[in-house]
Amino acid sequence: MPAVARAQETVSWRMQALWDGGTTPYEFEKNFVARVAELTDGKFDIKLFSAGQLVPAAQAFDAVRSGAFQMMKTFDGYEAGKIPSFAFTSTIPFGFPDPDQYEAWFYELGGLDMAREAYAKAGLTYIAPTVYGEEPMHSTVKIESIADMAGKKGRFVGLASAVMGDLGVAVTPMATAEVYSGLEKGLIDFADRGDLTANYEAGLAEVAKFIILPGVHQPTTATSYVANTAAFGALPDSFKAALAVAAREISGSLRQRIIVQNTEILDKYREKGVEVLQLDPADISAARGKAVESWKKATKGDPLATKIVDSQVAFMQSLGLI
Repeated sequence: MPAVARAQETVSWRMQALWDGGTTPYEFEKNFVARVAELTDGKFDIKLFSAGQLVPAAQAFDAVRSGAFQMMKTFDGYEAGKIPSFAFTSTIPFGFPDPDQYEAWFYELGGLDMAREAYAKAGLTYIAPTVYGEEPMHSTVKIESIADMAGKKGRFVGLASAVMGDLGVAVTPMATAEVYSGLEKGLIDFADRGDLTANYEAGLAEVAKFIILPGVHQPTTATSYVANTAAFGALPDSFKAALAVAAREISGSLRQRIIVQNTEILDKYREKGVEVLQLDPADISAARGKAVESWKKATKGDPLATKIVDSQVAFMQSLGLI
């Protein structure tokens, strides 16, 4: 049978990761490509490259679409300005507080199909998300409620900048590399930057003596495995299945590693005199209700983005979050 013969062929792909080599997420991409090889008896070989190794990160979207290489790990939010749906398949400010809830939306409530539809319009194939938890906020001033954020200068990007702005934050766009000096010089009072470990390694404990949790601007996060449509279409079904299985395994295993890592790194922050502040769940819930209007504005009237938001809001309502 031709399909059986085809499945015996060796396929070689190249994939550019979202992260630099040596970081925890990059180590898990190594696990991903190893798992795909294992599930296909070594016949599906994906050569992994770190962020920027093949093309600058901002060019990866077009490079995969044109077939320069076959696959990327990306954060959909980077392209949300062009494709509004991507704001909601990446991270939703004040959205799902638990990554299992967000992942359930993808796998149980049609989120995967909606993400695939959004990518198909862009000429790419969405395979699956990696879903994990929050990013923190680092502050030079004590912030104990959502109301305390109003009037403060905050660094946020993407949809978070719009939502936080609607809540009265004086939002300042700033490159990741500038967050440390921005906090140190008082250009901003508080900031989103990255995960707790990456921020510790960047020295934020030296310039911001407060961490605000949960990170309501990015309570849960989804990064995405995305492939060139022609390359994906040419794969045998068993290889496509290997990608899906490995992706779902990595989503859970990275998330669990981060849970453990966060507890360890928070102790290191405390040792440097950083105070960890916890926002009140009732306060977050009230703000989530207000954020719904910001989400709806961010759809820009796009039918698919509207469908995604309506689906997510309905699930949050059923969970008692709104």
